[in-house]
This record gives sequence, C-alpha cells and structure tokens, in this order.
Amino acid sequence: MNLKRLLYLSSVVILVFLSSRLHAQSTAPPETLFKTIQSLDTQLFDAYNHCDLTTLGAMMSDDLEFYHDQTGLSVGKAPFLAAIKQNICGKVERTLVPDSMEVYPLKGYGAVQIGVHHFHQQGHPEDRGGDATSRALLRANCALPCPPGAEACAPYRGPSAQ
Repeated sequence: MNLKRLLYLSSVVILVFLSSRLHAQSTAPPETLFKTIQSLDTQLFDAYNHCDLTTLGAMMSDDLEFYHDQTGLSVGKAPFLAAIKQNICGKVERTLVPDSMEVYPLKGYGAVQIGVHHFHQQGHPEDRGGDATSRALLRANCALPCPPGAEACAPYRGPSAQ
C-alpha cells in the first residue's frame, strides 16, 4: 500500500468519545480544559504512533464513530482498532502541527477539538505527506461552560496563542 493511500486511511475527521477521561475537567477553566485535551491528544497519538492498541482501546468508547474522507463511517471500537493495526502500525506516524489545536467547550456535552496534523512514513518525518484538519468530539459527564466573556464560545487556542 503506498503512502498516499495510507495517509487517506489515517486522516481527516475523527469523532472520539472519551467520557471518563474528560469528566474530571468538565467544569475547569478553558486553559485547564485545553491542557487536559492536549494531554489526551498526546497520549492518543503516542499510542497510535507506537501501535499500542491496548492504550488506544482504553481511550475509546465502545460506541466510537470514526468518519474518514475515503472510507466513510466506521462504528465501534473493534473496527477502528483493526483498521489501525492493518493500515497504520509500522507504516505511518502522525504529528500535530504546533499551535494548531483549538478547543471549543460544548455546554452540557463536552468539547470539540480541532487541529492540523500531518502524516509521514514511520521514522521519516521529512517525508511529510501533507497537512490535514482533524476534529474530535469529546463527551463529558457534565457541562463545560463557556469562558467568562467569551462570545459564542470562541475557541481557546492555548496560552501561547492568546
């Protein structure tokens, strides 16, 4: 399978339910929420890049919905992990583009994470296959309020972007 096909199989839009992980931070200020989601993103893609399917599985809900630009909707944790094992492990790595992550709190639900990342052949970051935007919907167990004074829950882009 060529790199371009692997990039298509590993990019664009992901809908992830991480309810237990977000619960503790669900009423936190935006900077704390941002750092929590940033940490979860790092953990998730460290597992992805190292084919740690146990960690990936622990971070996913059984009702995971993964939307891919080429293959469409995949429902459930097991098909997601099988696709990672078959198409990603030992072949592709993901890197988040610095300062590209945004977090939008969703009152009563959780948060949306948006970021730009690129994929490359494992061990060859210079063979960058292009940037892709990803979106993750993270479900919490209680409300995430908008930051005080925020207009329509504008994205929080982290301390360096403010």
